[in-house]
Amino acid sequence: MAWITVFWIVVMVAFIIIELNTINLTTVWFALGAVAAAIISLNFADNYFAQIAVFVIVSGVAVALTRPLARKVAGKSVRTNANRVLGEEALVVEQIGNPPNLGQVKVFGQIWTAKAKEADGLFEVGETVIVDEIQGVKLIVTSKP
Repeated sequence: MAWITVFWIVVMVAFIIIELNTINLTTVWFALGAVAAAIISLNFADNYFAQIAVFVIVSGVAVALTRPLARKVAGKSVRTNANRVLGEEALVVEQIGNPPNLGQVKVFGQIWTAKAKEADGLFEVGETVIVDEIQGVKLIVTSKP
């Protein structure tokens, strides 16, 4: 086995290791290109241009064919952690008003400290509000349209 074939195998393994350590499909296509280049290097060990061309072409074709499919499969991103409450309805469980404009709301079964976005905002217990933003551990809420 020529040293160049070993080189392409090392490149392939490196791309696979990188792929295994990332969340998204990022380097799997280059690993495929490296496999193709390794196969070509078995017959054309001294033609580096052909190997590089095969690596680039196979990687490019793999990206072109699979990336749109991967995006469709991934679909819409799912919000997680605290930002999932943004834009959601919340139920006021402790009056929000002046002063100090703080109260509590319930979102997804969790109680949050909440503050009205408007300085003179007043929300009564049982009222439904919309979570507009998060500041630290407080939800900033506005009236439901």
